[in-house]
Amino acid sequence: MENAASVRMGWLKAMYLWTLVGAGGFGLAILAMPGKVQAILRFPPQDPVTLKAYGCVLLASGLLAIQALRSPLKFIPLLLLQLVYKPIWIAVVAVPIFLEGRFPLYVVTITGVFLTYIVGNLIAIPFRSFFSKP
Repeated sequence: MENAASVRMGWLKAMYLWTLVGAGGFGLAILAMPGKVQAILRFPPQDPVTLKAYGCVLLASGLLAIQALRSPLKFIPLLLLQLVYKPIWIAVVAVPIFLEGRFPLYVVTITGVFLTYIVGNLIAIPFRSFFSKP
């Protein structure tokens, strides 16, 4: 049983690290060089206020993940937030675009990255113990 708990703790820490590097790094890139990020991913011009607001949210997630690496169980809501909003984005944004037969690089890339978070969080989050009554 102890081995299973250590594996789960390893997954949690891996997802926080992925949040720190992936979300935090991308958020920082959006804030520091939005034009280059748009050019690399080939996505259409965005409202700078909206784009930078999203960059701030991503960077904040990455910064919270630093503390989560020290206290993994206390920061599970950070992973739950990702587990909720990423599938919603895929369902509401990506799927309709794909059903139209369009596959823009930025939508495919974001969808692929989001799927890594969804699968990883489903594995990492100890749902039974998190939602059990104290």
